[in-house]
Amino acid sequence: MPVRIAKDRFVETMQTQAEIGATDDGGLHRLTLSDEDKAVRDWFAEQMAAAGLEMRVDEFGNMFGRREGTDPDAKPVLVGSHLDSQPYGGIYDGALGVVAALELIRALNDHDVDTAHPIEIVNWTNEEGSRFQPAMQGSGVWVGAHDLATEYAATDVDGAVFEDELERIGYKGDVPCEPSEEYEAYLELHVEQGPYLEENDKQVGVVTGIVGFTWGAITFYGEADHSGPTPMHYRQDALVAAADVITQIRRIPSTLGERTVGTTGYIDAKPNSINIIPDEVTFTWGFRDPSDDVIEEARTRVLEEASAAAEREDLEWEYEDRMQAPAVTFADTCVDAVQTAADDLEYDSMQIFSGAGHDATHMHSICDTGMVFAVSENGKSHNESEYTSWDDCYAAASTIANAAVTLAEEVD
Repeated sequence: MPVRIAKDRFVETMQTQAEIGATDDGGLHRLTLSDEDKAVRDWFAEQMAAAGLEMRVDEFGNMFGRREGTDPDAKPVLVGSHLDSQPYGGIYDGALGVVAALELIRALNDHDVDTAHPIEIVNWTNEEGSRFQPAMQGSGVWVGAHDLATEYAATDVDGAVFEDELERIGYKGDVPCEPSEEYEAYLELHVEQGPYLEENDKQVGVVTGIVGFTWGAITFYGEADHSGPTPMHYRQDALVAAADVITQIRRIPSTLGERTVGTTGYIDAKPNSINIIPDEVTFTWGFRDPSDDVIEEARTRVLEEASAAAEREDLEWEYEDRMQAPAVTFADTCVDAVQTAADDLEYDSMQIFSGAGHDATHMHSICDTGMVFAVSENGKSHNESEYTSWDDCYAAASTIANAAVTLAEEVD
């Protein structure tokens, strides 16, 4: 018998969390370790306590709530996502997965359903990576992909130190940031952040894996000079070289694969004056694809383009690899559990590869992992126009709830 979550309560809970850090245009500005992040964490802690969960907060601020199972030897099933947002982002990204996990627990309580395995829900610290880098920071430290001391020392653009901000908002816990036991599985619900479910008229996405990606930065060093008297053939213009490479970052994906994407999301030009030839320009690259070989080829190509541009403009240059993550293929056990749940609930679904990184990327390294996608209208995300209908939110939340119960083994 499918587990039914209470739709009205689920929607109300989503609306309540969206008020914490709400923007005037209906979005969300809730950066990690900000006052707004503290407020939503306090709210989430209250909700977990009300649901009877045993809460713990680890030394990196990851928040867990546990509902015990009937088998003392069974490994926990973990379900969740993140409550931090992009700058002026949407109300669904991340938060939908946390609220769905909470509603799973509430539904089990409502219907007196016991599971053999414990079920834990989680709010990961700093999935977005918008204030502090890297992204997926909390789950990365938890699984051992990142060093705790290194990430504690991360700073934002204003020089605020991660560890200091974690202490300031009161969420530097005493529990070690690492698994204290083996886990049966991890499930995560997220909005698709792309157009494929809507284009194919599907209600639910059964995620089979996550693309790999490479992030990095290139800096060109030229010579500042007057933009009027300096002849063109005398110039060492760092911005011209940067523009050439940025254009190639846009074009390289079309030569590599159907799912390859490339982006320059950050540019810093100095001295940034209308009357001075730029002498130092830093910009970023970002490539994603389901194939690790394609990702490495894209990285190699952009560095070759940078070398050629530097030679043309007579510049010095350097690069920095900022983050790389291999492509992930999810375990059949989790994919099958999600697919079966969608089928049993009679939702039109399709199997899909995630084009964005998620905490599930790291969790894949320690246990079987799966994801559910909700429809993103017009494929929009990471901005205030992000939108998923409540019906689509509910369909995805119901799917992950039933998949989790399957993995946790409902007790008659």
